[in-house]
Parts: sequence; C-alpha cells; structure tokens
Amino acid sequence: MEEVVQYAVQDKVAVIRVANPPVNALSLSVRLGLRAAILRAAEETEALGIVIAGAGRTFPAGADIREFEGPASAPHLPDLSDLIEMCPKPVVACLHGTALGGGFELALAAHLRLAAPGTRVGLPEINLGILPGAGGTQRLPRLVALDVALDLMLSGRPVALSKENTRDLVDGIVDGDLISAGVAQAKRLAVAGYQTTRARRERFQDMARYQSTLARARQKHGGGPVRAADAILDCVEAAPLLPFAQGQALERDHFNELRDTREAAALRHGFQAIRVAAKPRPGLPAPRAIKEIAVVGGGFMGSGIAVTALDAGLGVTLIDTPAAIEGGAGRIADIYGRAVKRGTVPAATRDRRLRDLSPGTDIAAIKDADLVIEAIPDDEAAKTALLAEIGGQAKPGALLASNTSYLDIDRLAVASGRKDDFLGLHFFSPAHVQQAVEVVMGEETSAAAEATAFGFAAMLRKRPVFARNHPGFIGNHILNAYRHACDCALEDGANPAEIDAAMRAYGFKMGPYQALDLAGLDISWAHRRREVAQGHGPKRYVRIGDALCEAGRLGQKTGLGYYAYDTGKQTGREDPAVAQLIESERAIKGISPRNVPRAEIQREALIAMVHAGSKLLERGAALRAGDIDVVMMLGLGFPRHKGGPMKAGEHFGLLRILRALQARAEDDPFWDPSPVLFEAVKNGSRFGP
Repeated sequence: MEEVVQYAVQDKVAVIRVANPPVNALSLSVRLGLRAAILRAAEETEALGIVIAGAGRTFPAGADIREFEGPASAPHLPDLSDLIEMCPKPVVACLHGTALGGGFELALAAHLRLAAPGTRVGLPEINLGILPGAGGTQRLPRLVALDVALDLMLSGRPVALSKENTRDLVDGIVDGDLISAGVAQAKRLAVAGYQTTRARRERFQDMARYQSTLARARQKHGGGPVRAADAILDCVEAAPLLPFAQGQALERDHFNELRDTREAAALRHGFQAIRVAAKPRPGLPAPRAIKEIAVVGGGFMGSGIAVTALDAGLGVTLIDTPAAIEGGAGRIADIYGRAVKRGTVPAATRDRRLRDLSPGTDIAAIKDADLVIEAIPDDEAAKTALLAEIGGQAKPGALLASNTSYLDIDRLAVASGRKDDFLGLHFFSPAHVQQAVEVVMGEETSAAAEATAFGFAAMLRKRPVFARNHPGFIGNHILNAYRHACDCALEDGANPAEIDAAMRAYGFKMGPYQALDLAGLDISWAHRRREVAQGHGPKRYVRIGDALCEAGRLGQKTGLGYYAYDTGKQTGREDPAVAQLIESERAIKGISPRNVPRAEIQREALIAMVHAGSKLLERGAALRAGDIDVVMMLGLGFPRHKGGPMKAGEHFGLLRILRALQARAEDDPFWDPSPVLFEAVKNGSRFGP
C-alpha cells in the first residue's frame, strides 16, 4: 500500500499523503492504505495528531466509479470517514487542487479543514445519479448554512475557495506551506481539544428556517427524472431529526438503491464516454502550439467561438465584412457584459479579454494566426471562395478549420489548398456554452492536424469527439433522423405541440419544433434540399417544413414558424394556420390523420436515432457508440439521465429495435438494419465498451 498512500512523521504529527495519480481516486488500494495509515498513526506514541493530504496536484478528487459496476469491497468510504472522525487523535485535512465527492466527504469527517487558495470542493454525485454516500448528507449541513449545503449537493457544481469566500466549507485558507500549517493545527488541537462533526448541532438551532429552506429546494428540485435529488432532500431533512448513525444508515440505503437504477447506470456511462471520447487516438504526434487564432465570420457562431478562445487566454482576430464586423464585436462585448452582471466574470477579466480581441475586415490580418476557423453560414459556394482566400493568406503550418454543420469536408479542404492541414471543427450552438466539438477528419487530414485540433479543444475546456467526413457528421446525422421520425408522426396525425410535449416529457429541454423555430426553419430547409439533390434524402419525404418556409414562416426571427410569436416573446402559441397547412399536406398524400400516442412518438424517435447511430458505426464515421452519445448529450440536448441515444437504445432493448427495423425493411430499404445492430444484439444487447 505504500506506493499509493505515503506515511511520514513531521514535527510529531503523522502526515498521510494519497499518491494515486492522476486524481488520487479513492480506489480499493487507497482505502486500504488510508485505513492502515490512520490506525498506525492512532497507535504511534510519537504522533500527536494526523494530517491527511494529497500528493501531486490534488487532494483525492472522488471515488473510482468503475467500482460502482460491481459489489463494493471493504473498507467502504463511510467506514473510512467514521474511522477519521472517531480517531483518538486530531485529524486535519489539507486540501489543494480538487476535493470532490468521496474525497471531500473524508475531509468533512476530519476535525479541521485547511485549503490552498483556489482549491475546488464539491459533491458532484448527483451527476452520476447517486447521492454523497460517505456521510456527506449528514455532515455538510452540520458545518455550513443549509442553502450552501443544498446547492453543493443538488447542483453538483464545485466551488472555488478563497479567503473572501470559504462559505465555511473549510476552516482556513493557507497561502504558504499547507502541510506545515496542518501540522501546526493538529498540534494545537491535541492540546486545546476538538469536536467531531457529528456532534455539532449549531446549524440546527433555527428549525423553522431549516424547514423553509428545504421546502423551497423541494419545490425547485424535487420530483425530477433523476431520483437522487429527492433522496438528498430526504437525507438532509433527517440530519437534525435522527441520531447521526441512523441518518447515516438512511443515506447508505438511498445510495445503494440509487446506484442500481437505470438513471445512475446511464449517467455513469455518459461520464465515462465523455472521458474516453476526449482522448486523442493513440500514436498521434505532439500537437502544435496555438497562441493566436483567427475566426472569419462574426455572426452568432463565430462570435461564440471567439468568446470561447478568449476565455482560454488566446489572442483572437475576428474578421468579417465592413457591414458585419461591428455587430460581431458588439455581440462579444454583450456576452461579456451579461457575464459581468451575473457575477460570473469580474469586470477586470472582461476588459482583459476584450483587449485580446482584434476585430477587422482585412483577411490579410490572419497571417500570424496558428489556427484559422471559418465560421460563415453554410453556403458551399461562399465557403469555398472564402477558404481559397484563407489558404492563400494563412502562414505555413497553420491549422485551417471549418465550422460547417453539414458540408463535405473534403470538398472544402480542396478549396483551401491545404488538405493535410484542414479539418472540420464543428461547434454546437451557442458555441461559448455547449461543450461538444466534433473534430471532423477529411481523407487527407494529417495526424499532426488531428492532434492539434484535440489539443485546441482541450485548451478551450471543450469535449472533442473524433468524426470522419459524413453527411451531417455525427450530431446532425442523428438529429436529422430524430426530426424525420417526428415529422412522420406529424404527418400521421400528431400536431407540433403534442410532439414537442412528448419529447420534453422524455427529457429534452425543448421539443423538435420549438428548437427548429429558434434556429430558423430555413437552415434545415436548405439542408433537406441539398440532401435530395445529392440523393441522400429519406424515402418518405415530409414536406410540411418546406411548405412553412415557402409561406415565409421561418421561425422566431419572422414571428411565424411552427408556432406564432408575439412581439418580444420567445414562447410561441399554436397557430390555426399551421394546422390548416399540415392538413393540406396530409390530403395531398391521402393520409387520414390518426391519434399518435406519446409513447409511440418517443419510441419512434429513439428507434430512428439508434438506427442512424448504428449506420455511423458501420461506416466508420464514429469510432464508438459512446462518442455518439457524447455528441448528442453535450451538443444537442439529449437527456443525460438516459445516457445518450445509443445507451437509451440498450435500455429500451436492442432486440426490440432490431425486430421493428426488420419489419420495416421489407417495405422500405431506408430502414435496412445495420450489421452493427445485429452484432450488438449478439453481444448481449450492448454496442461495446
């Protein structure tokens, strides 16, 4: 155990360091080592107290979630927390880097907590569909204000600590030598005495306020699709009412129950899939250095990409036409202005980032950029002309990228004249908010370009996903299948509001027609026309969206789309004119409308997405099923508690999906099931690791 848990005595205090890189996860070997070290320190006469810290760059940043897939092995984290808390000698936790999940729960069990400035602490278990299971729901409300405790557990977001803002999550911030400060505090407590966390009840003095805070939290977070929120609230409510051991037992019962739920399994899958997708493929060379980038196109997407790069500390040249550049720069300033008002970005940081922005109209200004991203609207003629200019102006060795959503990367690469240094960097809208970025490889994209693109995405703190050139790449290919299934339900008899409600009930924040109205119907209309021209359109073509565009209904920007919008409002209302238009389209095809149940809408949408994903895997356009899930969850709003469409398909039953597709394939070859789907069924209805 010595290699993962280090033990030394410093100035009559046992110093225990966890050394399990990269994040000092609390694996079984670490737990065994910690138990042995704490028991040793408790018995060692030379040691007056104990300091627990992390070696390397961080305090333990949580449990090893791979262990959640099977029976847990002793010592369990709750027992380790109890061992720390009930130790006969004072225990000081010295936090640096990140102290998350089980790591922070161990710190809560210590008798005093110190932290280096900027340490991030949190209890993110809700993001995995579970609750803090090592005493967190019982100890944290004893140490901090209830609203702080609930925010940490229900949001899952970590908090960065400073001297000005500890929120009582630690007892002190140490600028100097953290371990020496911990040793001094342990020696002080050995003389002055200390109180265990479980014995503290001062936060429970005003029970009326405690209960009202809980009630507000239940109203906001209770009853959701992820049951962990309700379990957290139940345990926190029990903290002042039950003896500590009984509250801890309640917490553990909830933890064990939640760990085996479908939601928790899906969230764990998503967590692991995100980590795997973001790793560059093995064997790539080192990425090239990127310090300056240029974004050509200052519209909504281009300005969002620019903000993301500015946030990463990069210099950004923004190029657009004389008529548009002022709007692009103003859009960026407005994004930062709103962030300052929200308190998420200090004014000084806003000013520094805006100084790193160089807006202009001369394409020659890109000559010093290490990366140039083209981000104008998806018009192939306009993009190819612009990329020819970019290829002529960019310095040798610069990475060139297009933010296209649909266009052929190889055709654009030819236009750039830099095929080996060209690829797609498809950000999702809004680019400064959404986490996913598709790194789209052309036939001749070099390994160096691929490595540099992944390195750039990591600099932006985005989640890159490898994709090969394919119509719609990953995300929009799946999105098109999803929308087509909804369009078929619309043509069969459902109305837009019913379909939107069905998919919101499934877990999407917006239904497909709400999203189309927000984005603009003309974008998808142009894509459908390109697909038909290239022979990629579906066998069953639904013209309802086309008819809306032909009638001038382009969504929120025109005030009319699938819904009608009152001036200044983003929430639409049902419009009888749309119902009439849909009826006309049905009549042209001779379709008698029927009732389409909500469950059928959801089922057909999922089947379409799984089928489309299987085709991507068959063609090599996506490397892994998990990569498809990452793009859909982080880029296009697929509910994370379902794990992405491919994971949701496994839970729904791939054999059921396969049978449904086989039945349709007899009449419609568009639905011909992929061999990947057959293979997944043979593999126990799983798409693989």
